[in-house]
Amino acid sequence: MLEQLVHINQFLWNGPILILLLGIHVYYTVHLRLVQRKIGRGIRLSLGENESVEKGFGRFGSLATTLAATLGTGNIVGVSTAVYLGGPGAVFWCWLTGILGMATTYAETWLCHRLRWQKHGGPMYILEHILHRRTLAVLYSVALCLSALFIGCTTQTNAIAETCHQVFSLPTVLSAIVIAFLVGLILMQGQQWIEKFSIAIVPTMAIFFFGGCTLYLILHAHYLLPSIKEIFSSAFGPSSIGGGLAGFTMGKAVRYGVARGLFTNESGLGTAGLIAGHSAEDTSEKQALISMSATFWDTVVLCAITGIVLVAYQLEYPSEWPLLSAGSLTTAAFGKLPFWGDEILAVAILCFALATLVGWSYLGRQGFDYLFCEKKQRIYQTIYITMIFIGGVMPLNLVWEMTDFINLFLLLPTVYLLIRCRSFFEK
Repeated sequence: MLEQLVHINQFLWNGPILILLLGIHVYYTVHLRLVQRKIGRGIRLSLGENESVEKGFGRFGSLATTLAATLGTGNIVGVSTAVYLGGPGAVFWCWLTGILGMATTYAETWLCHRLRWQKHGGPMYILEHILHRRTLAVLYSVALCLSALFIGCTTQTNAIAETCHQVFSLPTVLSAIVIAFLVGLILMQGQQWIEKFSIAIVPTMAIFFFGGCTLYLILHAHYLLPSIKEIFSSAFGPSSIGGGLAGFTMGKAVRYGVARGLFTNESGLGTAGLIAGHSAEDTSEKQALISMSATFWDTVVLCAITGIVLVAYQLEYPSEWPLLSAGSLTTAAFGKLPFWGDEILAVAILCFALATLVGWSYLGRQGFDYLFCEKKQRIYQTIYITMIFIGGVMPLNLVWEMTDFINLFLLLPTVYLLIRCRSFFEK
């Protein structure tokens, strides 16, 4: 099954989906007159006062919850996988996907906030009630539930369990039980606890991870400029780094860079619109700018600095590179820090993964509520908590390929929506 899935993803992500995704990013960048230039205002809005959560997500709460869902192991393991399989050039394409994707995030958020239906917001409500495409709405909601249960859940739990086992020698079963209990406690309390938890943990994880990356680059400053040069040069041609991993080409750099860029910031998947649809913000433009700033922090900043660290490590230790697995490059790089490298990365991974577990639980519940008319929420919570435990103990050979495949069923309905609703921005 894994082999067939790899072939399907290689065909789709090496051609049709790349063209479609980059096409919609470029279209909205032009259609919205380079809306990325307003990022300064978006950042100022997102860091503003957090309004009462009784009316919905506040400004910083909206940013924090969006980042909680998107800032996960994709920023660590995903970028590591992209560089390992696609070479240094993948960092450039991941970064470019983030910059162009800011416009798509703005568009989907603006639409989901503006076209709310009976206080509900999200792509599925626009697809059914504005575009009259209920089949696509159901497809999107089912894919959203699957993404929450398998991608947003199992990958994160497994990352926590493996990290606790490697760094703190804790049994994976024990870690899985503790994670399931903590997340379950938060979920049972509802949206307010999810927002408060996100507000508390997002700054913590950003400080730990960004601080660790910055420290690495300071200590290895003589590899900073060569790394940036290698990233840009290999983005459009074969990498000059051999390292025992032949086959780095522009095609692979684009394929893995764009795919991992999409996985980390989720531009074009409509997930930012699910949070925007339940925001307390008074105007669609303000909420869209806040959501756009989340894509900026997620991919343009954090994924970029992670990629530079990995390429710097690759340049400095070329003999170690071929001996490592795709997901262990960041761990190896942080291991070169003179003190607390493993512990810093472990805390960052724990925070990232916990935040994503909580954030994606909310996103998945939106799909579940649509399918079952907001009934049987306890069933969804029970299933989600169970999958958290399973994710901590199961092998994840298929997960990253499944990630790319399931994302298609979020991407296609959202792109259809964005194309059909483009005229709303002209009104």
